[in-house]
Amino acid sequence: MTRFRISDAARLLAVSDDSVRRWISQGRLPAVDGHGPQLIEGADLAALALELGSGSAPESGRPLSPTSARNRFPGIVTAVKKDTVMAQVDVQAGPFRIVSLISAEAADQLGLEVGVETVATVKATNVVLQTPGSR
Repeated sequence: MTRFRISDAARLLAVSDDSVRRWISQGRLPAVDGHGPQLIEGADLAALALELGSGSAPESGRPLSPTSARNRFPGIVTAVKKDTVMAQVDVQAGPFRIVSLISAEAADQLGLEVGVETVATVKATNVVLQTPGSR
């Protein structure tokens, strides 16, 4: 079960930390309270990312990434459909939905499931998915 801090959720949604806090206080985004900072379940964040992705631009108006935004899209996995050979992985990167077809073995090795943070790197017609810390 993947959980995100408010600042990480804000970065993945391309909004401010204050926007995430406001959505939590309004009940739009559930948060896990405990000892320490509030955390957001990955699946809840993925659901909100899908909802926000139906809009046209990030709320903050900031670019999705400070470097090469046209090629690297930080986001969150919103769906994974696997068979014995291939996997279709849907990623919501701010207002952008990116669909990648990768081997099922690669999806398993990366631990890709709904709510996992990823970076979609686009090169020509290929999309490469990467999780933080993986090489």
